[in-house]
Amino acid sequence: MDIKNKLQRVPCSPGIYVMKAARDRVIYIGKAKNLRNRLRSYFRASPSLDARKSKMLKEIRDFDYIVTENELEALVLEATYIKKTKPAYNIILRDDKSYPLLKLTVTEQWPRIEVVRKITKDGSIYFGPYVPSGSMREILRFIRRNFPLRTCRDSLKKPFRPCVQFEIGRCLGPCDGDLREQKDKDRYIEVVNEVKLFLSGVKKELLTKLQRKMKGLSDDLQYEEAAVIRDRLEAIKKAWESQRVISSELGDLDVIGLYREEEEAAVFMLFIRNGMVIGQKDFFLQKLGGLDNRELAADFIEQFYSKEIPVPPLVILPFKTRLETQRLWLSEKRGKRVRLGTARSGPESGVLKMAKDNACHSFLRHKETKTSPSARDALISLKNLLNLDTAPARIEAVDVSNISGTDAVGAVIVWEDGSFIRD
Repeated sequence: MDIKNKLQRVPCSPGIYVMKAARDRVIYIGKAKNLRNRLRSYFRASPSLDARKSKMLKEIRDFDYIVTENELEALVLEATYIKKTKPAYNIILRDDKSYPLLKLTVTEQWPRIEVVRKITKDGSIYFGPYVPSGSMREILRFIRRNFPLRTCRDSLKKPFRPCVQFEIGRCLGPCDGDLREQKDKDRYIEVVNEVKLFLSGVKKELLTKLQRKMKGLSDDLQYEEAAVIRDRLEAIKKAWESQRVISSELGDLDVIGLYREEEEAAVFMLFIRNGMVIGQKDFFLQKLGGLDNRELAADFIEQFYSKEIPVPPLVILPFKTRLETQRLWLSEKRGKRVRLGTARSGPESGVLKMAKDNACHSFLRHKETKTSPSARDALISLKNLLNLDTAPARIEAVDVSNISGTDAVGAVIVWEDGSFIRD
């Protein structure tokens, strides 16, 4: 069946469509509220088609489609298919790995903190994303030193002898049968709540709580315990002083900055929690063709938030536009309403300007690296050495080691477009 006849059978329903080139190679995946209208618009002769779409149309040999219940379901399915097939004409984020999160297992009898890269609906509380991951490791080390929670993964159904963490005062030892009275449980849960406040950035409440605890212990002549709380207080104050505080008026939000020149763009994201920057990440996008900024923002949001990361109540866009389908999808992921739009207040405008400025710097830095004589000469030499048709755009180096065939450990480093992709 040729494409013209196949178009007649396409329903007027929401769903996704898959454009295919020769040998069934998937080159583009899109979504639509009305599949028939959207697909017909591609194959209708129009002088206004941009160069990118015109080039794609010359390659199309066939198409498929999947009907969904609604546009929101189509969005989720589209993001999944793009991640799986990486079509040539879709925007692909080169960094498609998941980001580290801190998980507080509050549903366990004796909660603990651990590093994960995936959110599961198990009642635990998740904090992050922490990008780069070095900041997360620093926070985890701080928690281990100052909040005596267990680090083991044991079920603790049966008591056993405490480990060295208990001996050095970095765990309250819930594994010890002598430490399982209600007062010990209450003391442990109190520390869990302190960790929750610390990771949430709720400064005033946590400091007030610790000051009251220190005074109560001192009044009861428990000076050693009071000194421990005093040291914890000082450590927390110093830790917060070193963090990058943007504004106490800001809560939890992600900020998207954009800088674009023709077919290339840089996106810079700020992850802000309770007014403090906990992470940042930049992306370099190419071959955008006639894709307008609204489509670019929509595609970026769908791909980025398809990862297993917590969605904040506010995502600030780099320009004024309406992305209602994406907003509803983010709200569904979060389980609560999400505002997706441009800055409304002074502090919001300030962080948006910061993200935009960093997007510009990121763009220029990437272009300089990519076009530097040393990088260009190295690529040409490598092309000649390996007898390649073109210079490589991406290089992956994999190293796997083991001990006598067991305990295998692997590592991958990736170089792309003139620079290394860093975690």
